[in-house]
Amino acid sequence: MFVWLGRWIHHARFTVIAGFVLAIGLSGLFGLGYQDRLSAQGYFDDTSESVLGTKLADATFGRDFDGDVIALFSTPPGRSITDPEIEAAGKALTQRLLTEFRTEIKDVTGYWNGSLVKNRFVDDSKTHAFMSIGLQGTGDTDSVEFYHRIRDQLTIPGVDVQVAGRVAVADAVGLTLQHDIERMHLIALPLVAIVLFFVFGGVVAAALPLIIGGLTIAGSWGVMRLLTEIMQVNQFADAVIQLIGLGLAIDYGLFMVSRFREEIAEGRTVEDAVRTAVATAGRTITFSATIIVVCVAGVLIFPMNFLRSVALGALAAVILAAVLSITVLPALLCVLGRRVDAFGLKRFSRTTSAAQIDASFWSRLATWSMRRPALVAYPIIAVLLLLIVPFFGVEFTGITEKYLPPGNETRSAQQDFDTIFPTERTNPIKLVITGADRQITGQIVAAADRTPGLTGQFQKPISAGIAAEGANVRVYQAGLVDPSVTDDVIARLRSITPPAGTTIYVTGMPALERDSIHGITDRLPVLLAILVIASFVMMFLAFGSFVLPIKATVVSGLSLTAALGFLAYVFYDGHGAGLLDFTPQPLSFPVLVIMIAIIFGLSTDYEIFLMSRMAEARNRGAPTPEAIRYGTAHTGGIITAAALVLIVVTGAFGLSDLVLMKYIAYGMIVALVLDATIIRMLLVPAIMRILGDACWWAPRWAMRLHQRIGLAEFETRPEPAEPTVTEEVSL
Repeated sequence: MFVWLGRWIHHARFTVIAGFVLAIGLSGLFGLGYQDRLSAQGYFDDTSESVLGTKLADATFGRDFDGDVIALFSTPPGRSITDPEIEAAGKALTQRLLTEFRTEIKDVTGYWNGSLVKNRFVDDSKTHAFMSIGLQGTGDTDSVEFYHRIRDQLTIPGVDVQVAGRVAVADAVGLTLQHDIERMHLIALPLVAIVLFFVFGGVVAAALPLIIGGLTIAGSWGVMRLLTEIMQVNQFADAVIQLIGLGLAIDYGLFMVSRFREEIAEGRTVEDAVRTAVATAGRTITFSATIIVVCVAGVLIFPMNFLRSVALGALAAVILAAVLSITVLPALLCVLGRRVDAFGLKRFSRTTSAAQIDASFWSRLATWSMRRPALVAYPIIAVLLLLIVPFFGVEFTGITEKYLPPGNETRSAQQDFDTIFPTERTNPIKLVITGADRQITGQIVAAADRTPGLTGQFQKPISAGIAAEGANVRVYQAGLVDPSVTDDVIARLRSITPPAGTTIYVTGMPALERDSIHGITDRLPVLLAILVIASFVMMFLAFGSFVLPIKATVVSGLSLTAALGFLAYVFYDGHGAGLLDFTPQPLSFPVLVIMIAIIFGLSTDYEIFLMSRMAEARNRGAPTPEAIRYGTAHTGGIITAAALVLIVVTGAFGLSDLVLMKYIAYGMIVALVLDATIIRMLLVPAIMRILGDACWWAPRWAMRLHQRIGLAEFETRPEPAEPTVTEEVSL
């Protein structure tokens, strides 16, 4: 198939380029501005008790707008909230918000609007007061837009104001994320161009992977715009597209261009070089992308729109990167031919023949690791396993203001509000009671009030004043003293047994977050099974072995455990928090799920590139040690360069102000560094040398099956010249 594809691309090269560029261009134009349609919601398990309770309460009373926006007012020394001029200004502000911004604001409650519980909105010192503003809209993108219209209007002369609340925090997270993506483009693209220039030694060759990366991003825009028409798409999907789409497209381009230049260096014609590159590198890219697609698609089993939308964004980017790399890129190489090395420095652009590669550092490194394989493999395995230890004590949480950088205005405002008004919470825990009369409701609430860990008794929220006609639903809420007691409080509340005909839903933001985490942990074994089975099946189809897929899964697992241990050591335990400018805290489990799928997929990706060249040599009759050395020598430099490109792209997100992006960036960097160096260049050759010819073993029935449906496809040509280090390979 791939040989035919390479031949067809050469004959239809101009049609291929024009057709794909036109289609991608139209997709990019359609997707322009899709970021404005992204959501800040979708983090919760739609099948959980807390979501069902929330939907019931919202259907009865309308959306809970308590805590949408909190304006915290603080008087200067010597002044008081009760001063007549401040009182008058506060009342005027309240009235103006209610009259001039009726399309943006649903309700305003606070110290200055004649509330019967006005003392709730002022502290004991009478130097701080707050105003709770409920916004129109769904509490998502539209409410954020309404917030933008009013946030500069919340002023009282001579009084300091800080703005917090759910919508304000969501807006700050979204703006920070957009800034991070813009900074990634400004930093990563120039650095990647420089890296590629030194890898290829020429401007033209270096530009080709960047062109594929740009086309991938543009094509993904259209796909994401289409998704926003049919589902809620979380704003983090945009960052994942930029990260995965750009990184993988450049990596795949790197592999394709490198193989083409290697064939040219061997004296082959342009047509033969393209055909061979597509038949070998193109085939490997297809397998690689397929495994990553299956790994990421496994995330779709989780019932959270956040995970689903991020997974769909990543799928679009990976598929486009692979398709463009095996079609448009080979077509460009056909047009350029030997001019692919144009505009370069001779010192760097010198093409390398197979004999020179066989005598390279990577060849010598593989040979060294195979001399004493046990002494190389076992210590590395032990160290990688030990790196997971810090992860065992990790706790998890949802999105909070602490994910914003220290010193962020919105984060400071939220924390000051929680400190000054400890019994008030913008994210309280709630009871939704249905089917109960007043007496039973009173008994349930009295039992709930005895729960340790609450800031006070359960009260009716402001937004639950008017019920739908005929509805028998009541809502009560209370704050949590500390997030660390969330699980105990929820368990205690859910242990309350109501009488027959009465149902209690424990909901509110703390319950929504915990149910989401439990929903993920319950389904995580299924995701891990999907990752393992997918990699096994695809690698068997590629190489016809049962042993290689098992070895690949173990090695990829070691890479993943090391990355998770690093994240726990740094972001949970707090080592390096001052240097990286973040607050140590429980980790975001949904983000870790995305990382698990991506890191496992990328790790298997590099494994396939390495194994494909080993299998190629084995297919020509090379003994196992020689196949190991040959594959490592011919992929070592390319895998390292590919990892470096991804490290540069992800490293730009390491400068993020948002700690969630720091997770992804530094976790992937650790995994990539380990994968491209210690694991691929030392551990894999050592393990395969220990296994010997057993690497290629499969049951006879599986061998026959592979001969019928296997997708192995190698170029048949004379055995490459024996390397100068052949005698070292005889171990």
